[in-house]
Amino acid sequence: MVTKATASDSKRPQAHSLHIGLNEVSAAHYAGWTGPLAACEFDAHDMAALARSQGMKSTLLITKKATRAQVLSAIRKAAKALAKGDLFFLSFSGHGGQVDDLSGEEPDKLDETWCLFDAQLIDDELYYELSRFKAGVRILVLSDSCHSGTVVRAPRPPPGTPEQRPRIMPRAVGLRVYAEHKAFYDKLQNDVAKAAGGRVEDPDTALANVTVSGRLTAIVKKFQPSVILISGCQDNQFSMDGNHNGAFTEQLLAVWNNGGFKGSYASFHARIRAGLPPTQSPNLFTLGPSAAFLKQAPFSA
Repeated sequence: MVTKATASDSKRPQAHSLHIGLNEVSAAHYAGWTGPLAACEFDAHDMAALARSQGMKSTLLITKKATRAQVLSAIRKAAKALAKGDLFFLSFSGHGGQVDDLSGEEPDKLDETWCLFDAQLIDDELYYELSRFKAGVRILVLSDSCHSGTVVRAPRPPPGTPEQRPRIMPRAVGLRVYAEHKAFYDKLQNDVAKAAGGRVEDPDTALANVTVSGRLTAIVKKFQPSVILISGCQDNQFSMDGNHNGAFTEQLLAVWNNGGFKGSYASFHARIRAGLPPTQSPNLFTLGPSAAFLKQAPFSA
């Protein structure tokens, strides 16, 4: 007996995910530095497995495949495919970095980045790409990397141990990379500002000015999708690598408990944070009308 699809079936939300994990970067772009890490590929594989267990259509980009072109293509493909009520889950595990800020919105004159294999992805670019998703799309971003904040600055992390490596590009390396590729990174920032119709508000400032209740400010009113970002640490802390998972991802998976977790995104974040030491406290930010999204069960389409 063949069961006919109902109208409700045809309207079932889609759920796509993209998982990025880099255990190293290309020395050719990063001034001879490869930034070896151990657990980022494991993180990406584990996040992809979690997403598939929830029925998501997943894309995995590991180390050499995690290029700017591949990452941006995957994000734009999802933005084109998804509509109101759909879910996009984006995870990143790797080094965080910095480049000089051209727009002047960063108090420390530095923009934060994700270190992709062949070049960095600037925070302005990422949030501009997310803003291009359709109204009503739910976007979950999990970032297990170091992103220094725009106001609070911490000393550089200690060298660490084989089990505890900070996921941040050394500032000296970042300065060399920017000096060698200044025209490239300056053009990226100018292109984003032009595409956005003028000055791009700093996404860290935007995030910090949106309350967990979902109240919007003028800074983020252009955001039509609902975005939840859970980052691996506070602005003045560092996300640590491990042997199988990063500290943040390891605790997230423990709380998730193979789907045994029952609660909302807000309580999920609180449980993850409670299980990590005071030196690494995951942060929760929202963009767009996210109050209802925060109340939903994690990873649910």
